[in-house]
Amino acid sequence: MRMLCWAGVAILLMILDQRGVGIHSVRTALSVPLSLLQHVVSWPIQSIDKLGNMVSSHETLIKENLDLRSEQLLLKAQVQRLLAIESENNQLKALLRSSAQIRGKVLIAQLLAVNSDPFVKQVVLDKGSYDGLFIGQPVLDANGVMGKIIQVGPLTSRVLLITDTHSGVPIQDSRNGLRSIVVGDSYSDKLRLINVTQTADIRVGDVLLTSGLGENYPAGYPVGRVTSVVRDPAQPFASIQVQPSAHVDISRQVLLVWPSQKLGSPK
Repeated sequence: MRMLCWAGVAILLMILDQRGVGIHSVRTALSVPLSLLQHVVSWPIQSIDKLGNMVSSHETLIKENLDLRSEQLLLKAQVQRLLAIESENNQLKALLRSSAQIRGKVLIAQLLAVNSDPFVKQVVLDKGSYDGLFIGQPVLDANGVMGKIIQVGPLTSRVLLITDTHSGVPIQDSRNGLRSIVVGDSYSDKLRLINVTQTADIRVGDVLLTSGLGENYPAGYPVGRVTSVVRDPAQPFASIQVQPSAHVDISRQVLLVWPSQKLGSPK
């Protein structure tokens, strides 16, 4: 019976709609609650869609952020590599300028390894007997004396740096010609001027050069600069510290020198 009533109402509304009798006002009256009902029904769906878009956007932002960080790290690594290459190029240029001032044959070599013992100042070079290297050969960087060859293999060689405790270089003060010997100080990575009397004319700032009196180092190469002079009346000799001219802990390229008297050595 109820279904018949609703069917009758529907038929009546259709007849009224076709004849335009009062249906406009009915539609207008029903549009407001229907719109509210549509909004209420569609709100959860719209909220879910917005939430999904927000989650998707957040994931996209996270991915983009990670990609940008990775790209930034890569760019930083490339910049560091370029700086390293630039530094090596600058060292090579300095070596080439320095080699033009050296009498005799010279050869540029690369450091392969550094001794891991902090109190043993030795390095390994990528040149050996096949390149004509010999034990006792002087090794320089662009700034001064680094050391001498103490062991030679076919393809590599070992260098005793002047900062090693077992190293000794005959020197001459460029200011007054005073001769002495500098030895290495492995603890401070500096040099010490030994056997200099308390009354000797030695000052802070004096530049020390190789004297050429030893068998290994030809005369005139920079060895270091005096940084401190301590005169203790209770001691027979002054305590003198020297900063090496060579960048012993920085240089990666070095100059191997054949002094004039060694030019006839077999290669």
